[in-house]
Amino acid sequence: MNDLKVGTEVLREDFDFARAHTPEVQNYAMESRMFTRASNGRVIDERVFRLRLTATPGSLLGIDGDRYTCTGFTVQHGNEEAVSIPSLSGWSYTFKYRRGERDDRGQVLGIDHKPFEKLADANRKPLPEVIAYHVYNAFIDFHSFQVFTEPTVGGRGIQDLVRIGQKIVHAASHSRPSTSLAGSVGEGSYFENGEVTLELKGLGLVADRPCAIIGYDSGASSFVMLMKPAPEIEVKTVGSSHFWGDVYKDLESQWVRRADLTEVVATETAVPNEAKPINAYIERSILVRSVGSR
Repeated sequence: MNDLKVGTEVLREDFDFARAHTPEVQNYAMESRMFTRASNGRVIDERVFRLRLTATPGSLLGIDGDRYTCTGFTVQHGNEEAVSIPSLSGWSYTFKYRRGERDDRGQVLGIDHKPFEKLADANRKPLPEVIAYHVYNAFIDFHSFQVFTEPTVGGRGIQDLVRIGQKIVHAASHSRPSTSLAGSVGEGSYFENGEVTLELKGLGLVADRPCAIIGYDSGASSFVMLMKPAPEIEVKTVGSSHFWGDVYKDLESQWVRRADLTEVVATETAVPNEAKPINAYIERSILVRSVGSR
């Protein structure tokens, strides 16, 4: 009974998620699965993107922001063998949690576009533009979990969650960042969030480390994507998106230990010289884990 009382007191205490994370190097593995379905439900395409990243805290390097290094990226199409993207292995960049959605060069979360231009796999085969975009977007997806679990500057964020069961509307709600990417996705493309909510759902363990379970939900989101497969041809895709999931944030170190995402997407693509638009349904699932975590 005493143990039960102690556990109840822990569940009722206030939590502080405004603290900086500890100065420890972190290693992450992320797997993103994407299924494209036709309007009749048949799977017409399947891709798996696997990313490995090492995070070195800026406090250890004497820089403003943390240094991330890609230690491997592979793409798998259906039942084919996964192929690596050699040019991304060893690529490093600085990520600042408080920089906002765009930096002074107009790049979402400060992720440089240049390394994703003219990507080729280990067989020296150029990646199709749409696949190159999803490779770039894997890095955006990874850091989006941190946008939800790091304090915001202006607007409500995780620092406003202090009690289990509390739910807030996040500052990222109704934001409309550009999704253009030189060589792949044209200017005028964007993703618009719905009402993004965060909820402190409870406590859990990841590799025996106590973590807060932070639930997030994007609400009804939408997007426009403009692509030019040839100079004289523009393909426009419009769609709706709804994504949600949980993030496990280490109570002691404040680092993310595990995160997941489920997304459903409906698209309509207008192709020149086609009488009717092409409709498709996309399902995505993502799992991020700190290496060594279960």
